[in-house]
Amino acid sequence: MTKKNIKIAVVGLGQIGGYLLNELNNKKKEIQLKTGVKITIEAISAKNINKKRKYKINKKIFFSDPLKIIKNKKIDILFEAIGLSDGISKKIVEESIKNKIHVITPNKALIAKHGDYLAKLAEKNKVNLEFEASVAGGIPIVRTLKEGLATNKFKKVTGILNGTCNYILSEMENSNNTFKNVLKKAQILGYAEPLNPKFDLNGHDALAKVKILSAIAFNKKISQNKCLMEGIQNIELKDIEIAKQLNLRIKLLGITELLNNELFERVHPCLVPSDSYIGNINGVMNAVILDSKPVGQSVLQGEGAGPGPTSSALLSDLLSILRGNIKYPFGLPSNKRKFIKNYNKNNYTNSLYLRFEVNDKSGVLSVITNRLAKYKISVKRIIQTPDKIKKKATIVIITHKTNEINSKKCLSIFSKNKNILKQPTLIRLYN
Repeated sequence: MTKKNIKIAVVGLGQIGGYLLNELNNKKKEIQLKTGVKITIEAISAKNINKKRKYKINKKIFFSDPLKIIKNKKIDILFEAIGLSDGISKKIVEESIKNKIHVITPNKALIAKHGDYLAKLAEKNKVNLEFEASVAGGIPIVRTLKEGLATNKFKKVTGILNGTCNYILSEMENSNNTFKNVLKKAQILGYAEPLNPKFDLNGHDALAKVKILSAIAFNKKISQNKCLMEGIQNIELKDIEIAKQLNLRIKLLGITELLNNELFERVHPCLVPSDSYIGNINGVMNAVILDSKPVGQSVLQGEGAGPGPTSSALLSDLLSILRGNIKYPFGLPSNKRKFIKNYNKNNYTNSLYLRFEVNDKSGVLSVITNRLAKYKISVKRIIQTPDKIKKKATIVIITHKTNEINSKKCLSIFSKNKNILKQPTLIRLYN
């Protein structure tokens, strides 16, 4: 930037915003040393000025209405850390850009829903819209795609993109504890939302990140179509234990790839080999694997959540702007980014792990295998574990590859059989 004194606003003072504000105050000299620019925190905003916070705030620069910051202060850069996809989050970002204020945000929900519109607006007003922190916390994946590997042609991006889910699955295996109990522990430790963690658990959070990565990797508009999305809420300790016997682990993966020049975005649990790289990303760690030409396969790994890693990414965006890097938010001008036809997810083929809880009666297994055969699902391996006391049994079937439409039609029939005690659990094996 040509200006040597930059005025900054921080909107949203929750876990991320509060930590970021403290970092900005503590690292002013370091930022000036590395960029030649002096920063001043000119305004802050949150719902409640009197809320008890970990870090002290300067109430003299506090605004209860963040939109008044734009009207009353001459701001150069605004951090949005509220986290909503619409409402005040969208409004403050939109108004900032219209007033030629650079915006930095960790808000993946906002970018996944409105990124195309906001990027076009930023280009029109010649300001930056930066969102490195929206995907994989402190891992510089957005900048790697936009800059470091900018001339590569991407084929596939695979990632563990939700630290909450990865922690829960890892901890269930390590502690031999149930999903419910491990979720409670994750909430206590601050890894999961204390009141409503469903957006992490059901795959929604990871899918928003997948859509952002797709847009950059494949030079495309953000898809708003319904994608294959499943979470981990139906994974039981029994599945973790059986996977271990098979030298496999369960991971929630976010995947985007081009199949026959069609885009296939998805998030779902996968069984991966225990000795694979992705199978050994544990705890709250995230990892992203990039397949591209000519560089081949690249791997980025690091802390994917929490105020520390997120603030690190936010500050990297700040330094980029302070150094004068005015660039297209998604790496290409908006009018050059294309729409890509979506791949029909019903045609997607996978080997499947199917777990049935059944009454331990003769003929039940043959009913299951006959119905699988009817839908052209062939059996590769069967594991039976009887419970003679309860007169029940667990049947696990590993199938050869079959398509999504066959597996859905087949599984819907099993709910009508009185000897099959619950809806079968389905987990895809990672291709």
